[in-house]
Amino acid sequence: MQTARFLLLIIDLLNDYFRQHTGLASRRGEIVAVVNRLVAAFRRNGQPVVWVRQEFAPDLSDAFLDMRRHDLRVTIAGTEGCELLPELERRPSDRVIVKKRYSAFFGTDLDGVLAALKPRTLVVAGINTHACVRTTVIDAYQRDYEVVVVSDGVASHDAEHHEVTRRYLDGKIARFLSSGEIAVLMEPGGVSQPLYGLCSLNVNNESGPAANGG
Repeated sequence: MQTARFLLLIIDLLNDYFRQHTGLASRRGEIVAVVNRLVAAFRRNGQPVVWVRQEFAPDLSDAFLDMRRHDLRVTIAGTEGCELLPELERRPSDRVIVKKRYSAFFGTDLDGVLAALKPRTLVVAGINTHACVRTTVIDAYQRDYEVVVVSDGVASHDAEHHEVTRRYLDGKIARFLSSGEIAVLMEPGGVSQPLYGLCSLNVNNESGPAANGG
């Protein structure tokens, strides 16, 4: 299998989430357009795209503890709500990871997928920035991947926590770049050195989470 320089990981752009939260619904068209352009750029450059979606059994036996406690039913298997937004440019041959918790790594075969493709940089888009995006990015960082978050391709139903998460991650655990900047980096000759060096990360910030784990 041919190795990749970049891998695009698109998290939880699901029908239920965009129906339940007005803040996400208002940005649906914008986020879909950004993701579709980036997907096209990845395919044009022969780089892999992986979609991640969350689903739970109808009886919630595999759901979050809080969901079971309060009988919260969202992204239930067999319903339209757990499916990716229909306007996304997904191909039948694309790999789809189904997860049960926030992180796309937890309890899935994502580690195996990445081991086979050997990407140097993971590019992450999707929702929610403060939950599933954040935990996935941190788990990727802890596996020594360089991580880029698509600044115009992530969102949260909670705007405050979106901003807090961006401040926490950017320049330490990951780098937030626009979809346009990422597309340029992907072109032949666009990046010839580790992205870490290009991003001028503040490695001397001892109070940051990359230094103290918090």
